[in-house]
Amino acid sequence: MTPEQTDFRSGVIKPVECIKEGWALIKDQYWLFFGISLVGILVGGVVPIVLLGPMMVGIFLCLLQRLRNEPIEFGLLFKGFDQFVPGLVVTVLKMIPIFILLIPYYIFVIVMMATAMPRGGVETPDQARNFVMSIFGFEMIFFLVIMVVSITIEIFFMFAYPLVADRKLSGLDAVKISFRAGKANFGGILGLMLLNALLGFVGVLCCFIGVYFYLPVAFASQAVAFRRVFPETFQPFPVPPPPPASWA
Repeated sequence: MTPEQTDFRSGVIKPVECIKEGWALIKDQYWLFFGISLVGILVGGVVPIVLLGPMMVGIFLCLLQRLRNEPIEFGLLFKGFDQFVPGLVVTVLKMIPIFILLIPYYIFVIVMMATAMPRGGVETPDQARNFVMSIFGFEMIFFLVIMVVSITIEIFFMFAYPLVADRKLSGLDAVKISFRAGKANFGGILGLMLLNALLGFVGVLCCFIGVYFYLPVAFASQAVAFRRVFPETFQPFPVPPPPPASWA
């Protein structure tokens, strides 16, 4: 399937409805999806650039198969490695903007530390305080920039892994289509992300481990949002040609 053949809808993501439908999707097999989500994230986090892509594809393979009311087995998670290269490409493209931002940050910190070193004398308390305040102010600004960029990246890349899992697209094509669909559904995706982040934060307040118990619901809500934007496609069997006329 080519990018031109992959149509999507806009204005169909309702954050609260997606979370409710996501919970309804997995609640009767919650512990299975909890294990799939947790193992997928843990394995993907070992070497994120290499392993995160296929693990995310595997998670969405499981969720999309559940949306089709097909049986789920834990081993399906590792079928994401069948799409290893597309998943890897999505992950690399997703991380590039963050790496680009980190380079000037580290350059700035190194330059600041070099210029703040006392030359031929002892650093005064005022100089030390000014240096600390400058670093702190820059880090706050940098944190806000990183947060805005990260949210934007998540919005535009939200459908990339599901597209690889569902449509078997190349990584580059999946990112291109996800970017267009994310732009067309910006408000709905942002609302879903913020609501999931809020509920995840509530989980953090519950001795931190609560966020892991919410993880499968967050993934399920994204799968529901994906299916709303990208409806199920069916490939009908070709109609056989009529039998030759009988001249008997």
